[in-house]
Amino acid sequence: MSKSNLITPRTLKGFRDFLPELMIPREHLMETARRVYRSYGFSPIDTPALEHLEILKGKGSEETDKQLYEFEDKKGRPVGMRFDLTVPLARFVAQHASELGMPFKRYHIATVWRGENTQRGRYREFMQCDFDTIGTKSVAADIETALVIHDLMHAIGITKFKIHINNRQVLNGLLERLDLLEQSTAILRALDKLGKVDADKVAAEMVAVAGATEAQARDVLSLAALQGEPSSVLAGLAPLVAGSQRGEAGVERLHELLTGIKAAGVSDARIHLDVAIARGLDYYTGVIFETFLEDLPGIGSVCSGGRYDNLAELYTKAELPGIGASLGLDRLLAALEELNLVEKVRTPAPVLIAYFDSARFEDYLRLAARVRSTGVGVEVYPEAIKLGQQLKYADRRGFRLALIAGDREFASNTCQIKDLASGASSEASLASNADELVERILAILAENAD
Repeated sequence: MSKSNLITPRTLKGFRDFLPELMIPREHLMETARRVYRSYGFSPIDTPALEHLEILKGKGSEETDKQLYEFEDKKGRPVGMRFDLTVPLARFVAQHASELGMPFKRYHIATVWRGENTQRGRYREFMQCDFDTIGTKSVAADIETALVIHDLMHAIGITKFKIHINNRQVLNGLLERLDLLEQSTAILRALDKLGKVDADKVAAEMVAVAGATEAQARDVLSLAALQGEPSSVLAGLAPLVAGSQRGEAGVERLHELLTGIKAAGVSDARIHLDVAIARGLDYYTGVIFETFLEDLPGIGSVCSGGRYDNLAELYTKAELPGIGASLGLDRLLAALEELNLVEKVRTPAPVLIAYFDSARFEDYLRLAARVRSTGVGVEVYPEAIKLGQQLKYADRRGFRLALIAGDREFASNTCQIKDLASGASSEASLASNADELVERILAILAENAD
């Protein structure tokens, strides 16, 4: 192919490549999520990237329908790419309920697609890390969802965050009292924009799109304006939903949820009762969660979810209530980058074995196997070149240590350990009955980790 015919390498808007220095921490986040989810008894599943279009269409919101990647497959069947992992879960559980047994707890870490406008932390292809409990309406599942989000943030290493909590029953109870329940979808979508646009614009949208009166819009916004300690917010909610059974039930459910979270040892500083959040997806019916980083609130929620007790009814007559949340992996990674909390390394192996004596290649392989057997990642440089060039390579890739052994070291049954961060070198025995080398490596890596 001539140079004039070369295809320009480029990615689609809203899609991106991940180089090792980002893919390594990305995988670490996924591994952390798996570990936390498993610690609560959630089991892994997977579903296809493509679903029949009727499975996806109309299950999120008008906005997600607009963002849906849909087309006809080679047989002319209308299909779509999943826009989240919750709607495919509803189909999955309805299809396999008899095999799964209830309640069923699952986690799913996979890619989803939405053709939305790209912005900071938002992409058209992104990874979600979901966990859900299906088959119970118990408040215990609501409490556990909050605890998993809390533990997940801590496991990732985030120390300053708040989990915002609300309940759709409270919002719907107020709308019921105001005779706006039939317009709830439009009202809640407008309310969900509060914080992104000012209250006057939100009220104007409620009037223009949802058909509310100005007085009704003000009443909805008065609920959203409640602030303070959870107990005072709950007290302020009571008169606003008085007379609505669902609204009163929602307030009571919030009280039970907050009491349970506190009993489990979660600090009050981590929880914010935020009656303004509505979540954009239409399928939520009860408690809803959004998690914000205190140092970077503008990035949006990095872990969101809620209760959806009616979603599976689209696919089965069996009652399959559910609750869960999703870690927005790529949005969180973008936030961690912005906060300089992502360590830039290009290799998952912390140790490089320098190879500059071609006659000793098998010795290097044996040395690598010995260190690797202890669980420490090791790379052997592939060519016998000058040591300085290999150390430059090690520094560029982000190795922590270099093991250096030539004729002199092998003759004395020793190995030099070079700490690439500090530049310090030490020597350790290579005797087969000595653990000195591995102990020294582990000690230095532990110091660097601190």
